[in-house]
Amino acid sequence: MTAAVGCTALVLAVTGTAAAAPGPHTPDTARQVLGAKDGWGSYGTGTTGGAKADAEHVHTVTTWEGFKAALAAGGSAPKIIKVKGTIDADGPGCSAFEAPGYDFDTYLKTYAPETWGRDRDLDAEPDDSPEGLRRASAAQQDKYIKANVPANTTIVGIGKNAGFKGASLQIKNVDNVIVRNLTLESPLDCFPQWDPTDSADGNWNSEYDSAVITGSTHVWIDHNTFTDGDHPNSTLPHYYGRIYEQHDGQLDIVKGADHVTVSWNVFEEHDKTILIGNSDSAATAAIDRGHLKVTLHHNLFKNVIERAPRVRFGQVDSYNNHYVANADYGYSLGIGMESQLVAQHNAFTLPRAVAAGKILKKWKEAPLTATDNYVNGKRTDLIAVHNAQFPEEILQSGAGWTPTLRTRVDNPKAVPGIVDHQAGAGRLR
Repeated sequence: MTAAVGCTALVLAVTGTAAAAPGPHTPDTARQVLGAKDGWGSYGTGTTGGAKADAEHVHTVTTWEGFKAALAAGGSAPKIIKVKGTIDADGPGCSAFEAPGYDFDTYLKTYAPETWGRDRDLDAEPDDSPEGLRRASAAQQDKYIKANVPANTTIVGIGKNAGFKGASLQIKNVDNVIVRNLTLESPLDCFPQWDPTDSADGNWNSEYDSAVITGSTHVWIDHNTFTDGDHPNSTLPHYYGRIYEQHDGQLDIVKGADHVTVSWNVFEEHDKTILIGNSDSAATAAIDRGHLKVTLHHNLFKNVIERAPRVRFGQVDSYNNHYVANADYGYSLGIGMESQLVAQHNAFTLPRAVAAGKILKKWKEAPLTATDNYVNGKRTDLIAVHNAQFPEEILQSGAGWTPTLRTRVDNPKAVPGIVDHQAGAGRLR
């Protein structure tokens, strides 16, 4: 099936020189809106966030409590929230969230593989068990660090040093949201769950994305920096021989979310980066099929291990991004259930020990379009090199649709210079 997407023809401006990020320029960046034809977020009614907010609904916040109060004020009336400085959303510390009686040493002793085994999970554990007390503790952290973003909202950082530590922005079942110019340091899950049945050796599983777009439409995520900050995975301990994983994703787009543009961001030093579509199940397919239309352009993915993004079901346009890998690299683009990924005009910078065939990862049979991509300065057929390296995972070419919602396409050989100098928080013009 072939579909042409967008209402008007696209004129591609191919350039090899740096230029300002696309979009309208007004004296107040807080009132900027997503430009016409700038990715899937511009489709239909477009994305304007809180641009029409009156003076009563413009807030400047410096604390987590003040930020939550500003989100709640005025319901879904257009609002602008300006973030000043770095706001700490996990200020109380993990001990503040512990339920009475919770003790991590007792948890470790109770569920040690030599005691508990590896053939049953912990889901049936009662509320007064170590796992039940962990659940209660996790629920208290969940309530504190999550912030629900209403419709018609712009959240924008002021200056070059604005953002959140340990926050999880929940853009859930709303329309028309803009998030810009923030440094988002990943939440640290204080209470990961041990699952003995997750792989042969078991795994610690964590919650909390820096931002999650769930069932929402018309969202623009622009000029932000997503990072693990002071808590990269290299600093996390190991228990039961497995890393005590306290991070989840940086940005997840799930459960029927649609018409999203992710532009000019930095995603760095993280494992599971962006997930588009969270399950292969029939129930999930009923929600996601025909949705999850997402554009990613001019983003820097620096030393991330995987999911940049991993896609299920969605029509995803990924172009003019720069991927910089290190020795821990897993893959960049994950091809999952019924995905229709278009990956064009991207640049990949790989260390010598990492072969270009690893850039794509096949999870399910789903054709993709991958053309005019450059690896270490050389034009490379990503599908061909993948199929040569992994003949047991042959990928097919042809996503079945042609993106039309692009305002500019830069020469991929120039993308590293453009993106590395213009993407991320503090570089908004």
